[in-house]
Amino acid sequence: MPRSTTSGPSQRMLRVGEQVRHALSETLQRGEIIDPVIENAVVSVSEVRMSPDLKIATAFVSPLGTGDAGAVVGALNKHAKFIRGRVSGALRQMKYMPEVRFRLDTSFDNFARINELLKSPEVARDLGDENKDDKDEE
Repeated sequence: MPRSTTSGPSQRMLRVGEQVRHALSETLQRGEIIDPVIENAVVSVSEVRMSPDLKIATAFVSPLGTGDAGAVVGALNKHAKFIRGRVSGALRQMKYMPEVRFRLDTSFDNFARINELLKSPEVARDLGDENKDDKDEE
């Protein structure tokens, strides 16, 4: 039976994505990219999602130590071919070297927003009422 396309990434896509993430992280740590925007920032690669054919790698990055995260992502995309060449050594086992695309990772912002919502007085009040009902039943 064929797999449904809505079931999420395959084990192979996840494994290759993690290998690409490690290779990208090592390349960015070595500081081989000569660009003033990237040189002043520490870039964390939080996740790499692979396309089903493993030809496109979308890297989600979080630039640290810089005010303009969009400029860092833009600079990384500008140097994507150079970066692709640098990671190719670590990914020799792959039939095709994936095209790398960089996107800003907003998951940390989402986590912070959810955390603030959970701490808001309205939610705390609702959670407090729920806990009170549980104690009354005991």
